[in-house]
Amino acid sequence: MAVRFESKQADGLRQALSYPLAEALMHRRSRRFSLGARMPGGGLAYKSTHAPVPLTESEEAMLAFAAAGVNGLCLGDVPYQPGDWNEAGGGNVMAAISGRTGASADAVHGTALFVINDEGTHLLKRPQDFSLEEVNGLAQLALDKRFEEVYRRMRVRVRDGRAAVPKEVPHVFPFNKWSTNLPGSTYFLPVSDLSGMYINVALSAFDEQMASFILDERNTFRPAGIKKFGKSKGGRLHDDPDNGRVVTILGLEAVIVEFLLAEQAFMLHNLSLMEQAMGLGGWTHFATASEVSWFEQLGFKLGSQTVSQMLRAGFFKRLILRLLKQDKPIPHPLGLSLEGHDLIKPWCPPYYKNMEEAVHAFLKFKRDNVVQAELSAAFPGTWKSPKDVQSQIPGFTDECVDATVAYCTYIYETYGRFPAYFGPLRTTLAHQAHHLELDFYDRFYREGAYTATQAEHMARWH
Repeated sequence: MAVRFESKQADGLRQALSYPLAEALMHRRSRRFSLGARMPGGGLAYKSTHAPVPLTESEEAMLAFAAAGVNGLCLGDVPYQPGDWNEAGGGNVMAAISGRTGASADAVHGTALFVINDEGTHLLKRPQDFSLEEVNGLAQLALDKRFEEVYRRMRVRVRDGRAAVPKEVPHVFPFNKWSTNLPGSTYFLPVSDLSGMYINVALSAFDEQMASFILDERNTFRPAGIKKFGKSKGGRLHDDPDNGRVVTILGLEAVIVEFLLAEQAFMLHNLSLMEQAMGLGGWTHFATASEVSWFEQLGFKLGSQTVSQMLRAGFFKRLILRLLKQDKPIPHPLGLSLEGHDLIKPWCPPYYKNMEEAVHAFLKFKRDNVVQAELSAAFPGTWKSPKDVQSQIPGFTDECVDATVAYCTYIYETYGRFPAYFGPLRTTLAHQAHHLELDFYDRFYREGAYTATQAEHMARWH
C-alpha cells in the first residue's frame, strides 16, 4: 500500500523510516543533555539558554512503537511433542500467540510500558489486552506507517501531569539528579509482572520434559512444598541433587527476574535505536534506587511482607523480632486499577483467592490464547492449518499442575508474597527521550558527538 505523509513531520518521518540499521547501531549513544537542562558542576558545567521543547505526539508514537508496539502474531515454531527425540517437547510453554516489537520469553509479555510527559502519564496496553483481531489491526496500521493512530489505540491515561519520584537520594542516584525526568522530556518506564512468567516457568520445570525439583535454601534446603512429587517418594521429579535438575528458590526466581529484565532491556534498546534514526537525544538508566517510590507515584496498590516472613523465622525468632519491634512490614507493589478496572493484575492474591486459583486461571489464559486461539486466514504469518497444530499441543499432566500449585502455595503462604524474594512487580530500567542541546556538545566535544540526524532534527520535525 502506498503511504502518504501529510503531517508537518513528514520529512522527519521519511528520514527515520529509511535510516540504515547499521548506522543506528554505530551512532547509538547516551546523549543526556537536553534543551533547558543544567549540568551542576565539574568540567562540563553548563546551563542551557534554551527552553525545553516537548516531543510531539508523532515523535512519541514512533518511540512507543519501537519499544512496545504490537506487530502481529508469533510463529510458535517449537516442538509441542518430543517425537523421536527424548525430552525434546515442551512447546506448551508458549503462553500466547500475539507478539510485539520487543522479544518476550514464551510470549508471556509480562512487561508494561508507561509513557510520562508534562501533560500526563499513560500506560501502553500489552498484547494480551487486545483480541487477536485487534492485534492484527494494530499490526496493519503500523505497516501502513500510521503510528499515531496505533499510539492512541494502545495508551490509557492513568493520571494527569508528569509522574515523578523525588529527585533525592535514595529515589534517584546523585549523578542522575540533574538530568532525570526533566520538563519537556518523555520518560519511558517499563514495569514487569513477574508472576505470570513464574507460574509458566514452574509448569515447565515440573513438566515431564524437565521434571526438576526445587529446594528452599532458607529452610535448610528442604523441598519447597513438593516433597511428595520427588522420585524418592514415588513421584516423577528428579530430587537427587547429583543429577543436575535440583535448583533453589532463589536460583529459580533469579531466572524469572533475568527474563523480565531482558524484556525491559529489549524495549529500551529498540527505543534508543529509533531515537538515533529520528535525531533525538536520550539515555537508558537504572530506575530502582527505591523499590516502591515509582509505584506509589503511578498509583499502584501496595502490599507488605514482614521481616519474619522474609527471613522465614521460626517461632522464637519471630517472638524476639516482635519484642524488639523489628518485625516491620516491608512494602511491595501489587496491581494497578483505574476506575474499578484492573490494568495490571498479577497472578496471585489479592487478585485471586489463593495460588491454586491463580495457577488454574493462568492455565486457562494459556489455553485460550494458544490452543483455542481462533487463527483466521486473514492473519499474516500464521500456521496454514491451525487446528492441526493446535490439536497436537499437549496439556500439562495432573501431577505437573498439582506440583505447580503446591510449590506456588508454599511460596505465598511461607513468604507472604509471590515471588518470595522480589514480589510480583518490578521496574529496573527507564529511558528518557528529549531534544538535544547541541550548543553543549559543540562547546565541550569534538565533532562526532552527534550526527547530522540530530543536527537536522528540529528543521525536519518542527
